[in-house]
Amino acid sequence: MNKTDLIDHIAGKADISKAAATRALDAMLGAVKTTLEKDGTVTLVGFGTFSVGKRGARTGRDPRTGGEIQIKESRVAKFRPGKALKDALN
Repeated sequence: MNKTDLIDHIAGKADISKAAATRALDAMLGAVKTTLEKDGTVTLVGFGTFSVGKRGARTGRDPRTGGEIQIKESRVAKFRPGKALKDALN
C-alpha cells in the first residue's frame, strides 16, 4: 500500500473527501516527524510506538574499494508494534 492507496482508504472509511483525507494524513505524519525531531515518542495505543534511537559510530567497508571507512553516529527512527497489532498479525 502506498500513500495514495492509504488516502483512498481513509477517505472511504471516514466518508470524507480525498483532499480532507490527504490533509489529515499529512497532519498526522507531520506531528510524528516533529515529535521525533525533538527526541519524543508517539504512542498509538493498540498500534505501536514511534521513538528515536541512537546508532553509535562504527567502522564499515567501502563497497567500491573494500577499504575501511568511519561511519558517524546517527539518530534513527524506531517502531515497536503494540499488542493489538501483533495479535492481528498472528
